Amino acid sequence: MDNLKKIGKVMFFPHILVVFALFILAMGFLLFSMIYFGTEHIVSYVSYVISFYALVVLCVRIPQIIKLFKKIKNENKYVLKYRQDPNLRIKLSLYGTFLINITYSIFQLCLGIYHKSFWFYSMAIYYALFSIVRFYLLNFAKKNKLGVDILGEYKRYNFCGWVMLLMNIAVTIIIFFIIYFGKTFYHHEITTIALAAYTFLSFGLSIFSFIKYRKYNSPMYSAAKSLNLVSGCVSMMTLTTTMLTTFGSDEIFEFKKILLTIVGIVVSLFILAISIQIIVATNKKIKNRV
Repeated sequence: MDNLKKIGKVMFFPHILVVFALFILAMGFLLFSMIYFGTEHIVSYVSYVISFYALVVLCVRIPQIIKLFKKIKNENKYVLKYRQDPNLRIKLSLYGTFLINITYSIFQLCLGIYHKSFWFYSMAIYYALFSIVRFYLLNFAKKNKLGVDILGEYKRYNFCGWVMLLMNIAVTIIIFFIIYFGKTFYHHEITTIALAAYTFLSFGLSIFSFIKYRKYNSPMYSAAKSLNLVSGCVSMMTLTTTMLTTFGSDEIFEFKKILLTIVGIVVSLFILAISIQIIVATNKKIKNRV
């Protein structure tokens, strides 16, 4: 009986790090098996069993996981510094998004050269503009603390508004490419679902942070969060085209075209409106402070 208890404890109550590693590996194995072997292959069946076991172990340890995260949140010195230092948060956010944007821009440019596709060139320009404006903000944040040089922050916020207008041109080209030429890209169903999960999560977080950090009343914060919000909107638009292509049928081509037109126009008008609002508002603030 004691041996059975030990086996059960080892199987269902492993170390918390083992739980995380097992869950990540199980999900990776599941995606790999479904993409490369399909849903009815023996390898896929094995991945189903392992994934189910990993999910059960994770659910069993949820109370301990919650306690662990609370402990890290309240006691870890690096987490505490991150939570208490708005300047550090904005720097880390800009570093991360800058690296992602510049990498993705280069990747899209390479795809454009390889495929000779206007779509990829447009996406490369779009993410290059994001990289430029984030680098511009990051360079200022490295040299100044938030709330000290308010005039300088407003000038950079104003610059973001103008860059967003240029971004809107790239977005309009992308929309035209989709609607006029009827060109979209097919992805595997699993890949599309993963993209959807990532897009909805990032879009939700961008809205949450945009609302939450308004209390700091910092133009730099507002600039960074406005960029995240615009990026999330464009990601939702491209996700819509991907999902309609992947899960839609040729019989509803006209419906897809109408829906994409509506979504594209709404996103383009939103970017146009927010960029004009930023430019007008910051111009007034700059004139009042000069």
